[in-house]
Amino acid sequence: MEHSELPREFGGRRYHAYNDWVRREHGGRLQKISIDAGFTCPNRDGSLGTGGCSFCNNDGFTPSYLREQPRLEDQIETGLTFMRRRYPETKRFLAYFQSYSNTYGELDVVKSAYAAALAHPGIDGLVIGTRPDCLSDEMLDHLAMLARKHVVELEIGIESCSDAVLRECLRGHDFASTQSAIRRAAARGLFITGHLLVGLPRETRQSLIDGARELSALPIDALKFHQLQIVRHTRLAVQYQRNPDSVPLLSPDEYVDRVVDMLELLPAHMKVQRLGSEVPPSLRVSPDWGLRLSAFPALLNTRFKARQTWQSRLAPVREGPVA
Repeated sequence: MEHSELPREFGGRRYHAYNDWVRREHGGRLQKISIDAGFTCPNRDGSLGTGGCSFCNNDGFTPSYLREQPRLEDQIETGLTFMRRRYPETKRFLAYFQSYSNTYGELDVVKSAYAAALAHPGIDGLVIGTRPDCLSDEMLDHLAMLARKHVVELEIGIESCSDAVLRECLRGHDFASTQSAIRRAAARGLFITGHLLVGLPRETRQSLIDGARELSALPIDALKFHQLQIVRHTRLAVQYQRNPDSVPLLSPDEYVDRVVDMLELLPAHMKVQRLGSEVPPSLRVSPDWGLRLSAFPALLNTRFKARQTWQSRLAPVREGPVA
């Protein structure tokens, strides 16, 4: 396929890269500053369960300075100093409420945390990570109000579209809850990123394809794809150590193929915000692919070319707006 035949928004790639869209939409890079506001999760505090989802250990992606600095203002200052040094061309920064479920708690407490982040002169907006079952209408109304003046991105943990997979990993909600949360957030004009974890136990190539068809019908703006990594101090790590065959792990080639399978079915307007993840070696049980995040875009593009395909090639044709 010639580049001239690809959707224009792909910029010559075979998929719609979020970073390219950000530069067009915002005139430059938006860099996320991770913060930990001390929120928890209904799957940890006893509301739904304790111990969290089978795969979850937030230490796997939480910068160490967040645990050492309880004040949001200090976390933001540390993050800004690091990011300005690493990305000196970046002028705009978003406070990334990343750890656990950042819409879960008393509404006034959550509002106060958002207000504290937005009050910092170096912060232009918010990225809020949460679960689909922690998004009340009151919370969504508040986020919509903030989005009138600030950049606000809502990151919803989908993880899987299969109820069997969600039950297996002790997620505590079904896919219908995800669909409801996405539709209610989109109805308020919020920018929605969905988070997917590819390779969970009981997930198959066909269930991922079926899930992509379901996602194509939802008003999602962007997606993050992460490969399953088994992290220490999780239920999944215990299961794997007792019986490795019970947790089949994907190879890099298998993982990239599954991402291509899904992207073929997803509409061109959905941006790809992330293609993989890295867990510190001290916390990773398996697998060790020996790949850095920077290698994933080239791997994906190579596989797209080898299969002579691209994002949206098999996407269902729909009339009218996505519901």
